[in-house]
Amino acid sequence: MCSHYQAVKDRERFFRQFCVHPPHDSGKYDVWPGYKGLMLRRPSSHGASDEAVAAPEALTGMFGLLPHWARDAKLARHTYNARSETVHEKPSFRDAWRRAQHCVIAADAIFEPDWRTGRAVPTRIARADGEPMGIAGLWACWKSPSGEFVNSYTMLTIAAAEHPLMRNFHKPEDEKRMVVILAQGNYGDWLDATPERSREFLQPYPAEHLVATA
Repeated sequence: MCSHYQAVKDRERFFRQFCVHPPHDSGKYDVWPGYKGLMLRRPSSHGASDEAVAAPEALTGMFGLLPHWARDAKLARHTYNARSETVHEKPSFRDAWRRAQHCVIAADAIFEPDWRTGRAVPTRIARADGEPMGIAGLWACWKSPSGEFVNSYTMLTIAAAEHPLMRNFHKPEDEKRMVVILAQGNYGDWLDATPERSREFLQPYPAEHLVATA
């Protein structure tokens, strides 16, 4: 599970990777649940019946998905990751999944604790080639009690017990999980995928394409 990641702050580097300019209000560099970060999605007005495919947009959202029924934004502290096995049935995520409200979360790195020494060692995990990650997620737009509209997102996770790298993180007795890091050429396909095709993209990222640094 990932509760801490680093955003892509260099605007030109962001554009080179995702082919869209980020907004000037791009949120925090170190992002935790409840903080603001950047995501890419198709414009919310874009529909499956549209003849032309709308270009992705980059916008700021809260890390931690807020469903329409959320009483306040504190729920984001518990909805920053969505398990791929149950995302279709969990009240927090099922509407976004059913509507294929897919997004790509831009990240320079994620952080996980390595407990193999008997204590938690914060470890930075990034792409081995130094390029930004595009993490598969779901987005939602929540209307707060004050009438403000808040965009939010969650990262999708999959089992990692057999992953050569990601199985090393968290306590030995804890379930091993990892976020879904998309292949660079799959960003647009993920954004456009129907609910029936969504699970095709929930695959582990090759360990040899990642590097972990304590």
